[in-house]
Amino acid sequence: MTGIVTIVSLLLWLLLPFANASGAAAIDEGSDQLIVINKKTNKLAFFEGGQLIRTFSVATGRTNKLTPEGSFEIVNKIKNRPYYKEHIPGGDPRNPLGDRWMGLDVNGTAGTTYAIHGNNNSKSIGKYVSSGCIRMYNEDIHWLFPQIKLGTKAVITNSKLTMTEIAENNGYSVLKDYDGKLVVNGKVIELKRPLAILGSQVFVPMRELFGLLGAKVTWNNEKKTVTAVVGDRTLVHTPLTNAVKLNGETVQISASRVIANSTMLPLRNISELTGFKVVYDAKKKEIRVTGGAEK
Repeated sequence: MTGIVTIVSLLLWLLLPFANASGAAAIDEGSDQLIVINKKTNKLAFFEGGQLIRTFSVATGRTNKLTPEGSFEIVNKIKNRPYYKEHIPGGDPRNPLGDRWMGLDVNGTAGTTYAIHGNNNSKSIGKYVSSGCIRMYNEDIHWLFPQIKLGTKAVITNSKLTMTEIAENNGYSVLKDYDGKLVVNGKVIELKRPLAILGSQVFVPMRELFGLLGAKVTWNNEKKTVTAVVGDRTLVHTPLTNAVKLNGETVQISASRVIANSTMLPLRNISELTGFKVVYDAKKKEIRVTGGAEK
């Protein structure tokens, strides 16, 4: 059984870099992302999938009122936007907007007036110098620009709170480690990747849990899918999607996540997918999973 678990872990580790290639719906709603700009620290945080992905230094308005505070949608993304005020073409090294522009719909301006953009003076980053926009280092916005989906919310504030606290105060669910117990077939299990909570959902590390319950797993490199055989059930899944093929029939699940290089499946779907019995004891803060081949 130890050999099977090792193979399970290795195969599921290999699937992690691959995104949706099977036609199942990937996570794509704008609410999956959030940008937080804190004028007090002149930092910008990018959240995705409930996780703080990266934090960047930025420049904001030369007075506090110039950069508006509130929650605004990113409504356009433009490469090489001209600087109309001084008739500087897009892409020109003199252009103070750099070569990437993500427009914010502030008070009906439809992304034409306020934006997160690049710059032509890297020494200005971290300072209060702009006419209201949020400036980034060009190399930073080159990384961020392709990640951001239209409709993503940007929260601009002036706060002593952490970026995570600001995100949560604005209704964004942040992934946290679950501080209860996981009991598998009567044994308390300490996992390498702890269970996680996102909103009201608990997510479990697929490779570890399935390995503990004796699943046989194979990886299809061409289709970028993992197949797990659990008793008389065959499951086929692509990470970061919301569908599993169960004995050939599509079953909708809450989309899986990838956290710290581990594919995480929603606990609420484990029972219907595997046939394992899953019980949550809120009083004891204990999740009990029973089934599979005991070790």
